[in-house]
Parts: sequence; structure tokens; C-alpha cells
Amino acid sequence: MSNLIRGAAQAVMKKAVQLAPDSWMPGGEPDPLSRQKHGLVGAPISRIDGPLKVQGAARFAAEMPMDGLVYAALAYSTIAKGRIVHLETGAAEAAPGVVLVMTHRNAPRMKPMPLFMTAEKAAGGSSLPIMQDAEIHWNGQPVALVLAESQEEADHAVSLIEARYETAPAMTSFAAAKAKGTTPGLFMGQPLGTKVGDAAGALAAAPHKVDAVYTTPRHNHNPIELHAATVHWQGDRLRIHDATQAVGHTAWSVAQVFGLDEAQVHVTSPYVGGGFGSKTLWPHQVLAAAAARLAGRPVRIVLSREGVYRIVGGRTVTEQRVALGADGEGRLQAVIHTGTVAMTAHNALPEPFILATRGAYAARTFELDVEVATLDMVANTFMRAPGEAVGTFALECAMDELAVELGMDPIELRIRNEPDKDPLEGTPFSSRNIVAAYRAGAERFGWNERHPSPGARREGEWLVGMGCATATYPYYRMPGGAARIRLGRDGRAHVAVAAHEMGMGTATVQTQIAAERLGLPLDHVSFAYGDSTLPGTILAGGSQQTAAIGAAVIAAHRKLVEELLTLAGNDTPLAGLKADEVGGLDGGLAKLDEPERRESYASILMRAGREDLVVEAEGSQPLETQHWSMHSYGAMFAEVKVNAVTGEVRVSRFLGSFDCGRILNAKTAASQFRGGIIMGLGLALMEETQFDERTGRIMNPSLAEYHVPVHLDVPAIDVIWTDIPDPHTPMGAHGVGEIGITGVGAAVANAVFNATGKRIRDLPITLDKLL
Repeated sequence: MSNLIRGAAQAVMKKAVQLAPDSWMPGGEPDPLSRQKHGLVGAPISRIDGPLKVQGAARFAAEMPMDGLVYAALAYSTIAKGRIVHLETGAAEAAPGVVLVMTHRNAPRMKPMPLFMTAEKAAGGSSLPIMQDAEIHWNGQPVALVLAESQEEADHAVSLIEARYETAPAMTSFAAAKAKGTTPGLFMGQPLGTKVGDAAGALAAAPHKVDAVYTTPRHNHNPIELHAATVHWQGDRLRIHDATQAVGHTAWSVAQVFGLDEAQVHVTSPYVGGGFGSKTLWPHQVLAAAAARLAGRPVRIVLSREGVYRIVGGRTVTEQRVALGADGEGRLQAVIHTGTVAMTAHNALPEPFILATRGAYAARTFELDVEVATLDMVANTFMRAPGEAVGTFALECAMDELAVELGMDPIELRIRNEPDKDPLEGTPFSSRNIVAAYRAGAERFGWNERHPSPGARREGEWLVGMGCATATYPYYRMPGGAARIRLGRDGRAHVAVAAHEMGMGTATVQTQIAAERLGLPLDHVSFAYGDSTLPGTILAGGSQQTAAIGAAVIAAHRKLVEELLTLAGNDTPLAGLKADEVGGLDGGLAKLDEPERRESYASILMRAGREDLVVEAEGSQPLETQHWSMHSYGAMFAEVKVNAVTGEVRVSRFLGSFDCGRILNAKTAASQFRGGIIMGLGLALMEETQFDERTGRIMNPSLAEYHVPVHLDVPAIDVIWTDIPDPHTPMGAHGVGEIGITGVGAAVANAVFNATGKRIRDLPITLDKLL
């Protein structure tokens, strides 16, 4: 192992590092309070909603009690394209307990859902009309909805519906769609194509090169909590208890569908049992609301596991070419990452697999491109680390192949191509400590025990290998963040933001942050979220919610401090001080560099004759991303054992060494990292949606046939992190939710190669590919 790697994992990786951000500027001024430490930020505090969940007292969308509730079940089309020519509902209507059968013949007139990313608050997964005509656009499209007095009666009645179709030619073959022609991919309105220099020429001239095609299959969402909603109308006002990661977006979008004002739709979602990108707006919420209006009764809809596969999108298939050319010292001369994905015409989400490649390594030339082949299928949607999860599989496997070609340690190759600025944009990195993460991870994992020759290590009939890969995910902070803070004379504070808790610890972390900022004990601060009537329009996605909430809370807290200083007047130790000169301390305000100049909140409010003070403010615009190249990073290490007789693959150890800025809660962050890694193990070894190209139908719509990791599939997972704050982000933090899945597929595939000498470029890595 080279000297670059052998260097000791020094104190830079220790969690004792306590540097504070010093130049993130909301509104133009530094945030002095980010330097304050009260023992809360970074502490491994357990989730405050944990006791409610384990006691069964946390009510999810399908658990909201309501008088007169009826239950919904859906019937789905069995053709990919065409129209309904006969729909027999009589038997269903006559079945016991049935209240209503809704089809395109009696459904209310509704506009299509606003397609996600086409407007600021658009949340729809598809722009197709919902049950408005007889046309069929994909295999699995809802064709009827039954309401009954019980779920069992609804499920029985929906099985009695008979539909006949007139089929039309459908494009369900990926190969045929590519042959017909592709179109350039767009992501968030931007083209997924970039060229710097003559990459093809540089590749041809490079003395060392690899050029290979990597493929990944379709993936489907499988959150533990099924997609569900409980809806009812109160006159012309619609109330939705939803399982969503976008309450504000859902309220606005549903209002557009029914021709309502946004204020007439109230969406709540206090608890979500997993989302990962899937829990936005799909046909089931709209259909439930439409049926509730027809029946005049509250409706509960819970998709079956099969129903999730039929109408909720997932990750699309990808076919990626990665070609790398390097000089004799291993420095990249050419990076080519191109390929094709599948998408529907009524969708706006190709899988942007080149995103990680844009900033991963320095190179003299680049050619990046994502092309789209159009199929008739359920719409794509975001799935944890869209683009990066599968893009890093191809890129990082290619880097491993190049290391073999060069006879170089794969970590040394990566470090040798470490960029000093963004390779494409030329902007400086706001914070990049991936080399430190690699060195610490290599030391902790025992990388020096790895044998460079494939197949050299054997334990009985098991071949043992090690592999590594880089993980990277962009820092995002979307606009629309706002927060309200109520501070009472009793020394208690209440923070309210229209944010989301999907099990990642949002409520806990934000309570920690608010308590530290206010200088209050943790149990004196409460945090309200998951309600569209609260301030802000924050989406839980893109690993950006924490930063978006943080910016909003910083703005609201600054406004609170300004008003407190005004109320305090001149007869106070704080007289003459400005907001950026004071911070929260022991239930009051104190001068940052002179803490004896302090007055309690109770004293300030009492002198002003106030019981409480309420402020609301919007966070600054995310201008930091215009000036810096900003990312979370990770160094992923896998040890695998491959049975030489059966081809079975077992991951025996895994380590993730992360560089994600300041870690706000050690316990919840470690859980997020591990959860992402486990999802990455599924991507690497077992997850695959079986799509029948003859019919356009998903053939394995259940957890019995779509395999995800279970306890026995998951090894001991170790996680460490730098905890070096980024001075250009709120609280110095980067996202930790999606970085864990990136790089995992490549680390496992590279370890399989090291164990067996067989290079698997087609996920998942199943035993038939190793025999």
C-alpha cells in the first residue's frame, strides 16, 4: 500500500474536532451563534418521537380516526396502452357493504396533477388525467375505485369488476425504444450533457484506458408504511391526512386538481414510515378525495404492496458507458460517462446518473450525457440518491478497473486524481475532506491486508476480497423555508415549520438546534411540523431539508433577538447591543464575548408586559450554491465472501467513512448512514424489478419476489466521520440522508472482483453471474 494511504488516520477524523462555521452569511452577515456550544448539537440524543412509536401512540395517515369512514380499493388495468371498451361494475355495486363504485363514467371532473418540477409547489408524479376518460397509458393504471364499509368488503367488491380493452401498440421494450430514437435528458430543467475538450481524442491517445458498459435494473420503492391517505370534505374545504414528504406541495397541487384555492386544502403528515422519494402526490390521494366528494363521507385509502408497484414510480433502468483514459502516472486524461435511461412521456425524471461524475475527479477532458428512451410504463420518480446511486456504480467500478490496468492501489488512484476545484464549473469547494475520509477509513478497515491479486485469499470454499468506492452527493438547499418561533415568559419555546419526519430524526435534530440557539434546555423546546398551514414550503428530499429548516430558524431567531433587544430597551445589561453580538445562554440573552452581560427572557418579557413573543421569518435564498461547489462525501469499504462452489455472495464487513460537514446528532446520523448502506447492499446484490416487456407489466410486485436485505443479509456496518463543519452552510452541516447508498454497489462489485477475478458490470450481482 502506498505512502498516500499508509499515513495514520490523524485527529482530522476524530469526532473531537469542534471547528465552527465562520462565514455562512444569511442576509449578508456571518452567523455568530453558530460558534456557540451548549452540548446539544452533535450529541447522540435519541429520537424524541421514539416512545410514541414503540407504544403505538404515533398515528400515521391510515390510523386517523373519523366518524362515518369508508374504505377504498382500486382495480388496475392489465394492458400497457389502449382504451376501456367494457367495464362491468354491477356485481361490485351489489356486493355487501359497498357504498360507491367510481370509474371514469362518474368521477368528478379534475385537472391533471401539476408535474413535479414544473412549478414551485408542483408535487405530481405524472401529468396524465386521473380517471377522466377510457384511455389507458400504462399497465397498472387505476380503472375503478370501490368504497365499502370495511377494507375486506372493498377488496372483495373490487375483485368483481370486469374490464375489457381495445389494445393499441405500446412501447414496452427498452431496446426497441432506443432504436426508435432518444432525446437529451433534462434534470431540474437543465440538460444532462456536458463536454470539455476532446474526450474521445484524449481517450484514444491515453496509454492506459478502460471502456465498458454497466447496466442497472429498475428498482421499486418499498417503504414499511404503505402509501395511504385519510380524506374528508368540510363543505368546500378538503382535509387530507397523508403519508407525504411534501405537505405544502401536496396542498397546492391538490388544490389545482380540484380548482380550489390553496388555503382550502389542509394537509397533515405528522409521521411517515419511510419515503425515500416516493411519497409525493400520486393518483391514490386524488382518487380518494374525488370519491369522498361523491360519497359525502370520509375515505381511507391504503395501497396494497402490489398497488405501490402499479401506480407509484421507482428508479428506471440505466445503460451506462464509462471510458477512462490515464497517463502513465494514473492521472485522468479523459472521462466519458454516457448512456440511456427509460422514461415516460408524462414524466420529468430521467435517472441523472452523470451527476456524481461531474465533480468526482480532476481530468483534462470530459464527455457526459444522459439520453432518454420513451416507454409506456408507470412514471419514474426520485429514489434515494437519484442518479448518484447507480451512477457511482458505473464510475467507481471503472476506476477500479483502471487501477488494475495501471497496477495501482485503487485508493491511491483516486487520491492522485483529487481535484483542487470543481472540475467542470471551476468554482472552489466549500469543504472537501474526502482524502482524510479515505485515509481514516483505510486505517480502520485494515485495507493494508487486502491482497492486490484477485482470488489470492481463501477461507475453505469461500473466496474473500476487499473493495472500495467513493460516495458523493450534492448539497442542496431549496428556497421556501420559513419558520415561526414562540418564546414564552415561562422560558419555553415552540418552533413551527412545514417540514417532515420520515424516521430520520428531523424533529429531534431541529429541537436540539433550536434549544442550543436559544440557550434553553432540550425539554423546554417543542418543534411542530408536518402541517401545510405552518410556515414554509420545505420538501423532505435531496438531503436538503435540514439545511432549509436551519436557514429558516436562523432567520426567525435573528428576528426574535432583534425584537427582544428592542423590548429590553435601555434599562438592561444588553443596552446598545446588536443582534449579532448576543446569543442564547441559560434561558436568556448574553453578550457573546462578555457573558456576564445577560438578561433572562422572562425578565425582558415581564418588563415589557408580555406573556410571550411570536416571530416569523423566511430563510435566506440559497446563494451559497452559486459561489461554491458543495457536496457530501464518503469512502466506502466492503469485504465480501464468495462461495467457490455455489457462487453465493456474502458481505462480511462494511465501513463507511463520511465527510458531511458538522454532524448534528451522532445517533440519528449514524442511523441514516447505516440505513443508506443497507439500501445500497440491496441495490448491489438483490433488488430488481422484473418488467415483462411483452405486456409492460411489473411481474414481481411483492416483497416475496422483489428481494430487499433482511437481517441475515446485513453484516456489521461501521461508520465514522470527519465532523469538520462547512463554513458556508447553515450550522456547518451537509445532508446525510442519501450519501449512504452511493458508492455501495461499486464497493461490493469491486470486492467481488478482488475475491474472484470476475468483473460484474450488470446489477444485481447474483450467483448465476459468478458461476
